[in-house]
Amino acid sequence: MPKSPQSHLDPRQPLVVDTTKLPRQPGATRALKRVIPAPVNLGLEMISVPEGSDVELDLTLTSVSEGVYVSGRVHGSLTGECGRCLNEIQESFDVKIAELFAYADSTTEETTDEDEVGRMQGDLFDLEPALRDAVVLTLPTNPLCRPDCPGLCPECGVHFDDLPAGHSHEEIDPRWAALRNLSQTEE
Repeated sequence: MPKSPQSHLDPRQPLVVDTTKLPRQPGATRALKRVIPAPVNLGLEMISVPEGSDVELDLTLTSVSEGVYVSGRVHGSLTGECGRCLNEIQESFDVKIAELFAYADSTTEETTDEDEVGRMQGDLFDLEPALRDAVVLTLPTNPLCRPDCPGLCPECGVHFDDLPAGHSHEEIDPRWAALRNLSQTEE
């Protein structure tokens, strides 16, 4: 998971987690349940989590020898538009998170690349990159309002569900148009 170098973390930010009350003994756990406002640009072009909407974190923080292992689920709502018919999509998401945030003095600094593992700053870590990866990687690049969405008629742009069963557009190759006119005049 790529991580940008972290600047000083502000514990008042909703996705910055303070582990002060989590003992550094391997196996110690602490539940983290909170509802946070969705960060900016959490999603893809056609479907995303609306900025500021409620995102529910239901996580467990577990002390391990190298840092804090975060696991659990994230719930929220998505809005977007169908890739076939452009109708609005509103649905919910429920994704798993499983991420290690390494202590500054752990051996992961020597055994892993900088962007492989999240890093703690003292007792703080930023959950946003892990949340962003978990949510965005599960989103479809071409979302559909329903699996059998027929889309729009390429000729008139009307939703196929709103058209009669035999809907079609007669296409005449312009090279043959003169012949069609001849057959109509002979009748």
